[in-house]
Amino acid sequence: MDPTFLVRGLAVGFAIAAAVGPISLLTIRRTIAHGRLYGLVSGLGVALADATYGAVAAFGLTAIAAVLIGARAGLALVGGAFLVWLAIRTIRAEATVEAADPAGRPGLLGAFLSIYGLTMTNPTTILSFAGIFAGLDLAGGTGIDAALLVTGVFLGSTLWWALLTAAVGRLRRRFTPRALAWINRVSGTVLLAFGVVAILAALGVG
Repeated sequence: MDPTFLVRGLAVGFAIAAAVGPISLLTIRRTIAHGRLYGLVSGLGVALADATYGAVAAFGLTAIAAVLIGARAGLALVGGAFLVWLAIRTIRAEATVEAADPAGRPGLLGAFLSIYGLTMTNPTTILSFAGIFAGLDLAGGTGIDAALLVTGVFLGSTLWWALLTAAVGRLRRRFTPRALAWINRVSGTVLLAFGVVAILAALGVG
């Protein structure tokens, strides 16, 4: 057993989570709209998805990886459609921070599962983990080393989302309704663009 696998996994998980993309934008917007806890739970969904793909790469589950990569067009189509739906909801959302009241926001389990599913619709993430693990000589360790590596990925990703949602949560009360309306429009438009690009790519257009 090599305990450094935990530390290296933490670094990889943190770095991958910090990459800017639709998931980051969605988590930030959820934190602003519904509060820090809601954003953090969403982030934990991303962290679990990262750990899932990390496990596929770390344990060398080539059969599962091949199935997911082979189905990437269909998964990308589903993920893109979901992003478009979220974008429309975001653009039309009421500009208020009062939704942080548990009675006025969607369920935490729904937040966790929806963003986990959305993150899992990007099977090419497996290739990212496989490439990073190979480049850092993290592949091919013992079962315990692989487990430590996956645990590190989850903890590193979780650390990023905890820091991000804490920072956004401290600022959310400073936003005026007008600023929130613009945040909804801009973030919704960007999410819509990501969704359309994903759908076009899945259909082989462009």
